[in-house]
Amino acid sequence: MKKILVSGMLLLSFQAFAQKTLPHTEYRFEGTVGTTFQDSDPAAFPKPITPPEGAPNILMVLLDDVGFGQFSVTGGGVPSPNMERLADNGLIYNRFHTTAVCSSTRAAILTGRNHHSAGTGIITELATGYDGYTGIIPKSTATIGEILRQNGYATAWIGKNHNTPVYEVGPLGPFDHWPNGLGFDYFFGFNAGDINQFKYDLLENRDRWERPEGKKHLSTLLADKTIEYLQKAEALEPEKPWFTYLATAATHSPHQAPEEWLDKYKGQFDMGWDAYREQTFARQKELGVIPEDAELTPRPASLPAWDSLDEDQKKLYSRMMEIFAAYGAHVDHEIGRVLDYVATLPDADNTMIIYIVGDNGASAEGGLNGTMNEIAFFNAHAATYEEMLPIMDELGTEKHFNHFPSQWAWAMNAPFQWTKQVASHLGGVRNPLIVSWPAKFKGNGEVRDQFTHVTDIMPTILDAVGLEQPEMVNGVPQKPVEGTSFLASLTNDDAPTTHNMQYFEMFSNRGIYKDGWWASSLAFEPWDPVRDVNTYDPMTAEWELYNIEEDFSQANNLAESNPEKLEELQTLWWAQASKYNALPMDWRGAERFSIEITGKPNPSAGRDHFVYPKPFSGIPEATAPDLKNKSFTITVDAEIGKNASGMIFTQGGNTAGWGFYMKNGSLYFTHNYIDLERYTIQSNGKVSAGNHELKAEFEYLGGKEVGKNGKVKLFVDGQLVGEGEVSKTTPFRYTMDETQDIGEDGGTPVDNNYDTPFKFSGKLSNIRIDLGTN
Repeated sequence: MKKILVSGMLLLSFQAFAQKTLPHTEYRFEGTVGTTFQDSDPAAFPKPITPPEGAPNILMVLLDDVGFGQFSVTGGGVPSPNMERLADNGLIYNRFHTTAVCSSTRAAILTGRNHHSAGTGIITELATGYDGYTGIIPKSTATIGEILRQNGYATAWIGKNHNTPVYEVGPLGPFDHWPNGLGFDYFFGFNAGDINQFKYDLLENRDRWERPEGKKHLSTLLADKTIEYLQKAEALEPEKPWFTYLATAATHSPHQAPEEWLDKYKGQFDMGWDAYREQTFARQKELGVIPEDAELTPRPASLPAWDSLDEDQKKLYSRMMEIFAAYGAHVDHEIGRVLDYVATLPDADNTMIIYIVGDNGASAEGGLNGTMNEIAFFNAHAATYEEMLPIMDELGTEKHFNHFPSQWAWAMNAPFQWTKQVASHLGGVRNPLIVSWPAKFKGNGEVRDQFTHVTDIMPTILDAVGLEQPEMVNGVPQKPVEGTSFLASLTNDDAPTTHNMQYFEMFSNRGIYKDGWWASSLAFEPWDPVRDVNTYDPMTAEWELYNIEEDFSQANNLAESNPEKLEELQTLWWAQASKYNALPMDWRGAERFSIEITGKPNPSAGRDHFVYPKPFSGIPEATAPDLKNKSFTITVDAEIGKNASGMIFTQGGNTAGWGFYMKNGSLYFTHNYIDLERYTIQSNGKVSAGNHELKAEFEYLGGKEVGKNGKVKLFVDGQLVGEGEVSKTTPFRYTMDETQDIGEDGGTPVDNNYDTPFKFSGKLSNIRIDLGTN
């Protein structure tokens, strides 16, 4: 990518299409209607709604959990030749900002409003019910998909959807907050924060997609589906413009790559995270994606130096980074296939490509030692490297939900401080943005340094298409768009910054930007899963001050030398937080996953008895009976043959959860405690062929405490056939993407004693779940 700043190109100018109310007024026949067609005026059908003349196709790509210094396009160590190719023919914005976590950024992109205004101040699983934290995109903030669809675009969303309330993702909906209800004619993907890259349950529109045999990586499948959709659009309605939103699961955990990619980068990260940052910093200056006078920020004191590690740690952590690099390079390859196909289309030049390289900074949610299971972090468990050494060769495969150490995340965010979740500092919220639109500007790898924000994406698209923001959509008055268009900067490097003030907040990590100044207040370090909520006070928390016009990387804290400016910005933050529904502040951590603690709606709430007349699969954890921290029993009527095998009931997968199954005629009940320990109780004999009542009973012994122990008893026709202890149980969350299944296990195995899909060989009926109390 060349270090060029070009000015004097043709300015973009569109006459805004004035349609203030959507949908458009319904067509009414205005001719004369007689008694027969013979004495009536000729009939006329309503004309299809079309966008303004010259409106472009739009491909919007969004990657997940990416640091500014991660990919080679911005000087990182993960190869990204396809991003580089796009940037070389377009522009790259080096002051583009996100919100610090995924759901929030995605809501802001889709609506053009601040994440709290769009009801999504946090990821949907942690919603609390206050206006800014419901996890529901309000009808008063219609999405860019809805506006374009009602103005004649074909709209598609492929990949990750993390913008539906967790209690609405079940097979009965409601569906108005699913992608099809948010303005997208077609959806293919998953409703979750992350997903196993090889063992996945996916949706096509509102229906469960039947996964074919084989082991295709999800990034490959999503690229295939995107190309397939565009082929259909080109073949069926070539004159109709399309808006396609491709949101990959990469590079969010689990860090998994195809087998042939896993060893491609062997030995390339043995230098460790400290040297990696220094090397990345030098490359960034050489490329011109950061200013020559930028400074490399130091490693936080709580993160260990690479040289302080022993050889086992270095071996493990180097391998985890090699896997991550393979994962990232692979998704670049797959997106490259989509870009290659778009380039073959007749209207390729009039296709605007908006490539958002990450919805937040690189993720530190692996903790200081990394983890073989990200869900362990969300259950407040800090992993140890000794836990992972024995299974190091399995990392990167479907067997584990692995995540590298926080130190690598910090390194990926070079030259900035901190990581994902930290909205107060640039490491959490600054991501590269690449834009290409050959019909309107001939980019040559130029760098744009206007301050931009995810809320600016929607108004920029509307500006490019030639549409105004509607005042009324589907009968609901619309909140004003809070982002601003940066369209003029595509053709003019000297175009003034249109976004001059922006507040930030995530987990009470707070930031405020105004006219080049940035104030920051860090509440918690993101690699600590255990937070003492009583030790933090937002009213007395320390603030920092930076002049980021002169200090690109937030390296020099000016709080002591300019207390007046700091006080001004602190006051402004509180005003902005109040205006945009960021209050009340909430710095709780993993406990916000809990339905019982937060009171989230749940289709199962208030029920302690569930009956399924036959096997049902694909019930998301948030809409299934809540088995955590309480006693429960599972009872089924089974008709089996000799040596019957298969899953009877499971909730969760290889990250955590329960399984009640048969294998070779024996009955088993197992609890997977966050992929660290598995407690399995087996019957003391085989179950004979015939009709039987099979029952597993778990007695929770933890009282009002969470994650404690319990006793298991197994029964056949009321007779005790096995019992045992479960020393620890998973307190808050089993999985982000897997489901409750009956009669099969459609995802990853909860136990190492079987392989999925592990369909039950007999017949199950009258499945009953009874919940006790904690």
